Amino acid sequence: MGGAERGLGTSKLLVAASLVATLAVAPAIWAQQSGGFQPPAFGQQQKLQVPTLPKPQAITPNGEVVEDVIARVNDQIITRSEYERAQQQLIEDGNRAHAPEADIEDRLHNLLRDMIDQQLLLSKGKELGITGEAELTRQLDEIRKQNHLDSMEALEKAATQQGVSYEDFKQRIKDQVVSQQVVREEVGRRINMTHSQELAYYNAHQKDFETPEQVHLSEILIPTPDNATDAQVGTAQAKADAIAAQLKGGASFTDVAKANSGGPTASAGGDLGDFKRGTLGTVLENATFSLPVGGVTAPIRTRQGFVILRVDSHQNEGVAPLEKIEPQVQEALYLDALQPALRAYLTKSRQDAYVEIASGFTDTGAVKKASGRPDVSFTAYKPPAIKKKTLKKQRLEQTKAAQAQAALASAREKVAEKQAEKAATQAAKVSGGKNADRPVKPKRIRKEKIRFGEAPQNALPKAAGETAVENAGAPIQGQAPGTAMAPTQAVTTISTGTGVEVNNGDEDAQVDEAPKKKSRYTSRESEAEEKKAEKNLTKAEVKATTRPTAATPQESVTEKVQAKPLGLNGDTVAKKKVKRKKGDPKNRLQEKPKEEAPAPPEPTVNPTLAKTPVAPASQGSTPPSSDTTTVPPTTTGAPGSNPAGQPIPKTTSATPPPSTF
Repeated sequence: MGGAERGLGTSKLLVAASLVATLAVAPAIWAQQSGGFQPPAFGQQQKLQVPTLPKPQAITPNGEVVEDVIARVNDQIITRSEYERAQQQLIEDGNRAHAPEADIEDRLHNLLRDMIDQQLLLSKGKELGITGEAELTRQLDEIRKQNHLDSMEALEKAATQQGVSYEDFKQRIKDQVVSQQVVREEVGRRINMTHSQELAYYNAHQKDFETPEQVHLSEILIPTPDNATDAQVGTAQAKADAIAAQLKGGASFTDVAKANSGGPTASAGGDLGDFKRGTLGTVLENATFSLPVGGVTAPIRTRQGFVILRVDSHQNEGVAPLEKIEPQVQEALYLDALQPALRAYLTKSRQDAYVEIASGFTDTGAVKKASGRPDVSFTAYKPPAIKKKTLKKQRLEQTKAAQAQAALASAREKVAEKQAEKAATQAAKVSGGKNADRPVKPKRIRKEKIRFGEAPQNALPKAAGETAVENAGAPIQGQAPGTAMAPTQAVTTISTGTGVEVNNGDEDAQVDEAPKKKSRYTSRESEAEEKKAEKNLTKAEVKATTRPTAATPQESVTEKVQAKPLGLNGDTVAKKKVKRKKGDPKNRLQEKPKEEAPAPPEPTVNPTLAKTPVAPASQGSTPPSSDTTTVPPTTTGAPGSNPAGQPIPKTTSATPPPSTF
């Protein structure tokens, strides 16, 4: 089964190539299918004409559109000229192959769909890292050998002489190779076939596998020139007879063919392939179809030279058994499964891709995309890279958010644990077990930090309280109103903290003998812890749900203004010191003129002092100036006067004026 599996893998690749060939119009594909390098013959008469395409309106009044885009597929485009060349090539290849006009028109109708499908496959190939360089080189070498060219330069020269761009030719083959590999990787590997499916397909399509009589041949060619002389023909015949003698002696046909054959199949051991009856010449057909499998003919003279043929297999006319044509059945079954699978894959790719079609053109493979998909706009804008400090701040915020979520989860677990403990205690009380109502005593009482102005919560008990109950003197039932009532005696009840209350108001009062249940102060610790856990949970929820909001533009501007350094007199612009130019006078502090000392302040006049009367001008005395203060004359011995040299005492409203008597 190893050879069968390898044959199946090769057949899958060939079927994928033939199927993808319908998705891309390229001269290389048609050339490979026809068996040689055949560029399009532009001078050949055509049966169909290229349909007229809608032309876009020019921007300027007298302008003409030379090139425009008719389809956008992700980051690739399909231009009008490419579409027109594909139409022309499709019609030429169809006419050359004598295809029905209906088939050519159908392919023209779906041409844009096929070109978009190929662009989707190429995009996927770029994503998968498929280059196709090795396969491109191999296929170009095969084309060179089929056309009997010596080198790749000769192939390029032949293509140029026939009016074909060699670079476009290579690019089309490369696109075809990439598309084939994408189909094999993304679609073909997901198709699995069983033997029961092959048998059912074989029984249902036996007419499709009816084959005429055919043989599989291998050759050893001893070439001769076109105008060979008798000597050259004799030399070639002698060599052919010597090779035939080697084969009769038991030599390997494949090894002899690789060493001595001058045909294009020498590297493959002379393998020619299958030939049906009627496709070969009469001489070759009579010599090969009559031989058994493994039989070798004598040297036969042909136009190319002397040829020795070997019959590798011989198939009679009719339907061959499944064991012999299993690869063909697998190919047909694989092709039937590949076509719908490939169309489904391309439909899914269209939904995930961006496809835009110009007005006037129709994409027959278009699908309706899901609603709510945002529109795609084309722009050359590239966002700037995030600054390091911004990125660091974002990471810090993410770390804080993660820590807040962890703290919130821990707080919730703590609250749930406290609630579970409380529920367990209450359940024990309800069950009525021994000491069920007694709270669980903790191992130790933790020290409590008592702040100023706060009462202890956990470690210290509360003091015993006193409750004073006074009788308000309500009238006794049955007593006449207006009757003088004796004041009631105040009764004070003192709680001892043991559940027994003592009544000090009445000596004959009885003591309540029903003791209350004891309460331990240590039970308050669990209540405080529960409250603390709930409080931490509230804080954690607030911290987890509160995130910093982005600053508005106005806030950003204000923050930048406030962050600037505040200079003298509100000047925030840093001024540079003006440098003195050469030749400018120097300004030194000691050379600056000294400022004049300020004038002394004027003396303050005491309002209590009397001023000297001004003498008339006629007496020749000089009037006092306004800034001079006159002192009253000094009198000695006058009653109520001050001695000489003593200050004048201040007078107040409480001091009586001096007597004038």
